[in-house]
Amino acid sequence: MSRSWSPRPRRRYVAPPRSLWRRLVDYGLTVIILGLLILLAARLDRVETRKTQGVAIINDGDSITLGAERIRMRGIDAPEYTQTCRRNGADYPCGTLARQSLVRLIAGKPVSCTGWQRDRYGRLLGDCTAGGKDLNRAQVEAGWAVAYGDFENEEATARAGKTGIWAGTFDQPQDWRDSHHGEVVERKHGTLASIGDAAREIFRFW
Repeated sequence: MSRSWSPRPRRRYVAPPRSLWRRLVDYGLTVIILGLLILLAARLDRVETRKTQGVAIINDGDSITLGAERIRMRGIDAPEYTQTCRRNGADYPCGTLARQSLVRLIAGKPVSCTGWQRDRYGRLLGDCTAGGKDLNRAQVEAGWAVAYGDFENEEATARAGKTGIWAGTFDQPQDWRDSHHGEVVERKHGTLASIGDAAREIFRFW
C-alpha cells in the first residue's frame, strides 16, 4: 500500500495592524524629516564663497576693511594694535609693528580676499592676497602673527629664526585679549571650530 504525503501549507505571518496613533506618528516624522531635508537643500546655496577686493584699510596685523566688508584674516592671530611685547628687557609696541608689517606686505596694491565663514562679530574670515602674495602666510612667516588654526610650519620657522615677536617674549594675542576686557575676544578657527562655523553659517539664514 502506498502512502501519499503532502506537506502542510505554511502559515504566513501577518503583522497586526498598526494603530491609528502609530500611523499618525510615523506619517508626522516622515513629513518632518522630508521638510528638514528640503529646507536644508534650499539654504545650502546661501553658503557660498564670497570674494571681495579693492584698496585695503589696514586695521591691525590681521584685520582689514575692503569697502564695506570687514575681514579677519583666517588662520592667523596678530598682536592687538595696542599690545606690547618685550625684547632686550624693554617693552615695545609689537601690535603697531604687526600692523606696519601688513602695510609693507600690501604696499598699496589692491587686496583680494575670499572666504565663506564669518566670526561672531560678523567679519568675513578671509584668505587674502596682494600682488600675488599670500598675506596670511606672509604675516606668520615674518613673525608678526602666530598660527591660529593654520600655518603651523611657517610659525615654527619664524620661531626658530627669532623673527618678529619671536625675538623676545610676548603674550599670545588671545591671552592678551582675555586679560584686557575692553578688547575684542575671538575664538581659534581650527578644524572643530570651522565645523561649528559652517553649521552656524547655514542655520543663521533660517
